[in-house]
Amino acid sequence: MCKVQTRRQFLKALGFSAAAVTLTGCANNLTGPSSKRPNIVFVMSDDHSSHLVSSYGSFRNKTPNIDRIAPEGMRLKNCFAVNAICGPSRAAIITGKYGHMTGFVRNSMRIKEKDAMASEVIQRAGYQTALVGKWHLSKNDAQSPPRGFDYWNILPGQGKYVNPDMFEMGHRKRYEGYTTDIITDLSLKWLDKRESNRPFMLMVHHKAPHSPWQYNPKYEDVLGGEEIPEPETLWDDHSGHSKATADSSRKLKGLLKAMTSEKWATGAIDVEGLSEKEAIEKTYQKFLADYIRTVESVDESVGRIRKYLEDNGILNDTVFIYTSDQGFFLGEHGWHNKRMFYEESVRMPFVARYPKEIKAGSTSDAMVLNIDLAETFCDYAGTVIPADMQGRSIRQVLEGNTPGNWRTSMFYRYYQGSGVPLHYGVRTHRYKLIYYTQTEEWELFDLKKDPREIKSVYDDLRYKGTVKDMKEELDRLCKQHNVTDDFLNGYVPVKVPD
Repeated sequence: MCKVQTRRQFLKALGFSAAAVTLTGCANNLTGPSSKRPNIVFVMSDDHSSHLVSSYGSFRNKTPNIDRIAPEGMRLKNCFAVNAICGPSRAAIITGKYGHMTGFVRNSMRIKEKDAMASEVIQRAGYQTALVGKWHLSKNDAQSPPRGFDYWNILPGQGKYVNPDMFEMGHRKRYEGYTTDIITDLSLKWLDKRESNRPFMLMVHHKAPHSPWQYNPKYEDVLGGEEIPEPETLWDDHSGHSKATADSSRKLKGLLKAMTSEKWATGAIDVEGLSEKEAIEKTYQKFLADYIRTVESVDESVGRIRKYLEDNGILNDTVFIYTSDQGFFLGEHGWHNKRMFYEESVRMPFVARYPKEIKAGSTSDAMVLNIDLAETFCDYAGTVIPADMQGRSIRQVLEGNTPGNWRTSMFYRYYQGSGVPLHYGVRTHRYKLIYYTQTEEWELFDLKKDPREIKSVYDDLRYKGTVKDMKEELDRLCKQHNVTDDFLNGYVPVKVPD
């Protein structure tokens, strides 16, 4: 039997000056190498919609390397971001907290020192740690450098697709080539140099397929001129939605202007003489072709990393995860981009393999959130979990043993604006309730009868009881997660103390 130190003694020994922590294991197991603890490889893309992953049923492309993980492990059917925009989602993933707790509710903010990153906890537990690629939690590393990583090499802000500058341990360097390939090369180089007798966590964060979808020229012939099928809701007139939703500027009509510019990296489209409908159809084809070709490099990266792990005999000792920071509209409802609390935007692809615990070919309907990932990493590392993290480890879910008290609802809040209405809401397995703060409108969707969210039933008297129940659930979640009225209804959130 091990003797656990007091919380204060334990924090002092580990060098923490922040919030209290709870222990998930014995203190004497938290440091030093251990062959029993798995390696963790976390590959995350940017804006990769799950409905452009063939193992999720894509009818527009194939992703063979990503797809290979699913039959060898588990595919999560209901993985969601609590704020579907890059920076806040990444902050939620690394801290395990909602944005209203960290203050990271919009892009171009920073994670405060008081908010522990999972990487710090895992590093202190004896893991070798590395981060390569898109950080996006600061404009540059001087503002908010990655913490808890033995090695990091990150893009400044969004970064570029070709010949990017990157900050390697604080030093700016120029790399020649295509960014997805460079991120993969640097990740494999770090794996080669690591200490082979110690467990490691490698986070590979791709910029792709974030707009403007500048693909590697070697994938120019992908699709071969084949016409890409349109989604059923491409021509949604939004008559079943709120005015706030209908007025969203993230429509293909807005993308049309950008894609006709000579500055478009993969070549502008010519819509002269076309009707508006024909021009939007052509925009959709160009948009999807560029996007699909950009995804090709991400899929190739997953294959290269997997092959390295297999060739070096450590694949089965590694929790290998692929996901995206959120989803993306690929023409659904006539939209591109993300941000909205609609399925295509908020749903994340998530596949994981670890044959020692995860059954091959398994799936789960459990509701998993991006705030769960920090605690999951800590759980696999057998280490401490900061007490103020708000998610739950999904390790048991991945094992196929979802706890009986697992969540059946989630809270969502979008703060940024940028042509998208500010809103918040609650989702259960069947219903979704959304409130738009500026227009004071509600939407309710019955996801069983209307999975594409075409018509709100908020004003349908047959759903009067459901509306009441969903509002009560929203209130319960706000109280559970300490969401104040300032964060619910204010455009600029209240200042979170350092």
